[in-house]
Amino acid sequence: MLVDSHCHLDFPELAAELDDVVARARRAGVGRMVTICTRLDQFERVRAIAERFPDVYCSVGVHPHEAGDDWGYDAATLVALADHPKVVGIGETGLDYYYEHSPREAQQRSFRAHIAAARTTGLPVIVHTRDAEPDTVAILEEERARGPFRGLIHCFSGSPQLAEKCVALGLSISLSGIVTFKKAEAVRTAAARVPHDRLLVETDAPYLAPVPHRGKRNEPAFVVHTAAVAAQLTGLAPEALAERTTENFFALFAKVPRLPAGEGETP
Repeated sequence: MLVDSHCHLDFPELAAELDDVVARARRAGVGRMVTICTRLDQFERVRAIAERFPDVYCSVGVHPHEAGDDWGYDAATLVALADHPKVVGIGETGLDYYYEHSPREAQQRSFRAHIAAARTTGLPVIVHTRDAEPDTVAILEEERARGPFRGLIHCFSGSPQLAEKCVALGLSISLSGIVTFKKAEAVRTAAARVPHDRLLVETDAPYLAPVPHRGKRNEPAFVVHTAAVAAQLTGLAPEALAERTTENFFALFAKVPRLPAGEGETP
């Protein structure tokens, strides 16, 4: 069984045929999916999808692109919204200095609020970082000094040094379809060095479809292709990689119920 630890089932590219998307994921052996919130004004829609499907869970948070527009909340707001059995993570949050759709100060303030909420709830913080490695590490280090929290770098696209620093801070690393891209040698180098007990896999669907679907709309069923490359990089057999990343998912997203024996197996 595999887990898609990060997808966006509420986005229009997937929402129009959601039943079929979830059914294809199940047939591919994907036993759990986490659909990610990017704006608080869309949280009810995200949560409704998680409530609709027994194998789908969700997060609550504000993407760094939205941090300038969707302010007006604090850690307490996120903590209150996370008090629901289907909400299993805080985010996605973090820093994106590539597009800079939001001011850096607003992104940093939002990032710290999410970490504070993760610390309070015990839920993992889901971190997006692009072209912002120094500030991402600095904030993680400063917030770690204020008290422990759990989390992961989702859709890892950074340097091996970033992966090493985040693992040292206690975070996990989630691999997306990027790891299958021809020019993503640095990501593959980083992935090969991550301890096996810190690896997860995801799609970030509907974006970043892995080879052989690159350029098409992504969906949770395609996580099998990312997992196949991750297995090659780690030296694990595909079945062992699936078992390891699924166990890592349940350890990190501890609010998600573990699967009964036999559930999630591919028919």
